[in-house]
Amino acid sequence: MLAGLKRLFRGNDPASSSEAESVATLSRHEGAAEQDDLTITDSHLSGWFHYETGELFEGFRIDPEDSILDIGCGDGPFANFCAMRGAEVIFADIDANKVAAVSAMLKSSNARAVMPLVTDAKPIPLDDARVNKVIAMEVLEHVEDPRAFMREIVRVAKPGCQFLLTVPDPLGESIQRKLAPPCYFEAPNHIRVFERDQFERLVEESGLIIERRTSYGFYWSVWWFFFWACKQDLSPPWHPLLSSWSQTWNMLLSMPDGPRIKKVLDEAMPKSQAIIARKPE
Repeated sequence: MLAGLKRLFRGNDPASSSEAESVATLSRHEGAAEQDDLTITDSHLSGWFHYETGELFEGFRIDPEDSILDIGCGDGPFANFCAMRGAEVIFADIDANKVAAVSAMLKSSNARAVMPLVTDAKPIPLDDARVNKVIAMEVLEHVEDPRAFMREIVRVAKPGCQFLLTVPDPLGESIQRKLAPPCYFEAPNHIRVFERDQFERLVEESGLIIERRTSYGFYWSVWWFFFWACKQDLSPPWHPLLSSWSQTWNMLLSMPDGPRIKKVLDEAMPKSQAIIARKPE
């Protein structure tokens, strides 16, 4: 199984992803309908994919006149949401195959324009002040020089540009370090763990103003802890332990007090930490 995991741990794959990226990945597999219902509900409660308000994430609205850079686009769930909103979507990844797959997915979308980029962001092949929204989901923990990466995404951003940035939470990562195979914390996977104050400091030292800070993903933290015990690939049929955990969580969310309990648990042991920030005018 380790060889397969090494292949899966590149870029924005599910093993290194946020809750929202995992939703998109799991939903591609046949026979995962029950898992889909759960992940969509849990993700929505966390603030993701609010189609009714046009918010990719709560506080991060996408409009048709926006020009978006999704850097480290992975399988493209965020680029797809932005395309559905009619925005110009620039999506970039180090993996040419992923970029090609997202290009195909967005070919007939509502996007005003699409621009695929294969890049390691050293530099990003865009002009200064090119975009007014930047998405960088679960990317910083992979890069050799986070400060240089931040300088690049700030460079291509217009004054007033809004940023959506996420990295894994240190609490979950500290447990993963004891459970996951060594390759999980080796290049090209998670080569660093951001403490919460360190993540905030990185964003502020890049010249951005933080508008919102939050965390989410208790369900996914536990899912991945259980995953290592199951010794299976990242595809269904899921081990009974994972299916049982999903059913239990779904039952909790369906109860009147479920969303409140989820919120408390998300704060206690999140999978990811998120920052929404803005470049000064």
